[in-house]
Amino acid sequence: MKIFIERLKLLRKQKNITQRQLAEAIKTGERNVRSYEISENLPSLENVIKIADFFDVSVDYLVGRSDEQKRR
Repeated sequence: MKIFIERLKLLRKQKNITQRQLAEAIKTGERNVRSYEISENLPSLENVIKIADFFDVSVDYLVGRSDEQKRR
């Protein structure tokens, strides 16, 4: 899960958006995004997919199964 946290933070900072903005984009609460980033709570599969779609990366990249960001 550590790699998910690192990549989520990295992608969010690269896109220069706040936790609130990400939460609004994926239709969840800001508290949820914050809890993902501090490893307090795991996102649902649905939210992992929404996050990957929002950042235009593969789920495999987001969860550390691949180092290639772009989807094929």
